[in-house]
Amino acid sequence: MASRTSVRSSNWNRRETIVAFLFLLPSLIGFTAFFAVPAVRGFFISLTDWNLLSDPEPVGLANYQRLVQDRDFRNSLVVTLRYVLWNIPLQTSIAVVIAVMMDRLTKSMFLRGLLLIPWLMPNVIVAMLWLWLMDPGLGLLNSVWVGMGFEKWGFFGNPNQAIQSIAVVNIWRHVGYTALLIFAGIQTIPHSLYEAASIDGATEWRSFWYVTIPLLRPVLAFVLVTSLIGSFQIFDTVAVTTEGGPISSTEVLNWLIFERAFVRLDMGYATTVANALFVILVGVSLIQLRLLRADESDY
Repeated sequence: MASRTSVRSSNWNRRETIVAFLFLLPSLIGFTAFFAVPAVRGFFISLTDWNLLSDPEPVGLANYQRLVQDRDFRNSLVVTLRYVLWNIPLQTSIAVVIAVMMDRLTKSMFLRGLLLIPWLMPNVIVAMLWLWLMDPGLGLLNSVWVGMGFEKWGFFGNPNQAIQSIAVVNIWRHVGYTALLIFAGIQTIPHSLYEAASIDGATEWRSFWYVTIPLLRPVLAFVLVTSLIGSFQIFDTVAVTTEGGPISSTEVLNWLIFERAFVRLDMGYATTVANALFVILVGVSLIQLRLLRADESDY
């Protein structure tokens, strides 16, 4: 009887495995066709000198040697890091505040829908909207600012303000969606823990730091990693508002890749920069997951 039961269990597990594989097969095919194969092909293209108009010529590791010495690459890396350091802390902090306020004050479905509207808008439309709002001459923000007695801001036209202005645009677009993710995480925290903390004499602030934040770690890890990956890949807002200027102050890595590939027709070197960006993203994401202990839970 035991052997029959084990055989039936084995057959059932095999059947479940086959069904699961069939469900995963479409995604696996899509990943292979649109991600894995282009990634491998991109590596081989990075070993060539290719202008898109003639046959690629093998150059070995020359593009990678050029990458190490390229000032434009180093500048783009610094600019991208500056954008990340403006975008991630501000976006996450504001999203946490919004999520906590929603949990304590209102759980309105209407409000949650309003928060999602900017995220549902295409990036290009959002960038064009803020390009008008931040226009030095006709923009609404400068009109209000000057009306209050202050001097005009350059926003996208000022090298010292351009990358911060781009960060503001993307924070506005994504903060509502991020807040909803964090709000969903807060809903999973048992209220009995807050009651126990209150009985022990904990203030609202201490409950937030010692109950809410630790139990939100898996959600915050997901938010921070996905936000970081998206921030390193910023492109469309730059393309619409500044095109890498002024004076290369917003020439992020993705803009550098685009410019090298489709303006200078240097596809071999462009894919080299893209491969470097991929390695940077994998390394930073792994470090982030390790530091945040995303695979652990305090509850």
